[in-house]
Order: sequence, then structure tokens, then C-alpha cells
Amino acid sequence: MEQVFNVLFEHIADKVPITERDKEVVMSFFRRKKLRKRQYLLQEGDVCKYISFVTEGLMRSYTVDEKGNEHINLFAWEGWWISDFAGFIFGNEAKLNIDAIEDTTVLLLSVENYEKMLTEVPLMERYFRVLYQNSLATKDSRLISAITHTAEEKYTMFLDTYPSIGQRLPQNLIASYLGLSPETISRIKKKITETNT
Repeated sequence: MEQVFNVLFEHIADKVPITERDKEVVMSFFRRKKLRKRQYLLQEGDVCKYISFVTEGLMRSYTVDEKGNEHINLFAWEGWWISDFAGFIFGNEAKLNIDAIEDTTVLLLSVENYEKMLTEVPLMERYFRVLYQNSLATKDSRLISAITHTAEEKYTMFLDTYPSIGQRLPQNLIASYLGLSPETISRIKKKITETNT
């Protein structure tokens, strides 16, 4: 079995049981792609042909407003899926840009192979159902947090939830994801440092 698939199979096995035979079949539906830092996987307006599983590296999906400001809606690192999901499922033009924050390796799954895989390997349908349920719950939590929490609470909750990723991300990207300015993040970090000394 190719080493690059280990992260995917660990992720699947965490949600549903998977046999060695299933793994062989599942591997046949994916293709590997390497991205350099800052390289696009998808650009707004393109047709979204794939969902991508990150086996190594760090990516983001985001929109750009009319003033040129970026608004990050998702970070994806080892063990995460990323796509313009509405574009992928409905065949619409992508509304999101997706690029690599670090040198990254992904496993690409096309629409056609996604459908075939769900038919030929039924456990993958259960796996994706669990993912979609978790994703909906996470989106609800994020929306509630955006409405009800202070800037400091948002920042500390992000670092508590994703401690290893907080170290890998530049401050301006965390700010964009949380809907805060980089200056606000600087003030919060300074306050936290002063409180802890």
C-alpha cells in the first residue's frame, strides 16, 4: 500500500471499519497531486472537479471581496478534506479560491470516481455521511461563536481547538478566519502574554 494513503485510511478507520480489500479498491479512485506553497488548487469561477484529502501540508479556502480583502472559511491540514463543496456537488462555478499555505500533497477524488466509489464500496457512503454530519455541527458552532463570542474568546477558542495549527499559521490568516483584524489579534496576544507573566 502506498505510504501517501496511510493518513486517509487512518481517517476512514476512525469513522468506519475498513478492510484491506476495501483499501485496495478505494485507492484506485484517487490520484495524488503535489502543490507548492501559494499554488492554487482551485480558483473562483473555475469548475470544481475534485474534492481533495490533505495527506501532508496546509491549505485554505477563501473568498475575496470587492475591496480585495480575503475571507478565509476553512483551513485544511493532514487528515482534512477541502473543496468548493457546492461547486463539486452541483457542478456550479466555484465561489471559493483554494491554495496551499505550505508545500502540500493531496489525494484528488473526481465527481465520477466519488459516485463510483460510493456504489462499489458502501462503507465509504457511511464514512462521508459521518463527515457531513460533523461538518454541519461544526458550521453551526462556528456561526454561534461568530455571533456570541468576543474577539478574545474567538482567538483563544481557535488556539484551544487547533493548538498545532495555530503555530503553523501566520497571524493575518488566523485573523481573516476569525473575522478580526491583524491588529486586534496583536492586542489579544499582548494581553494574554501580560496576563501570563
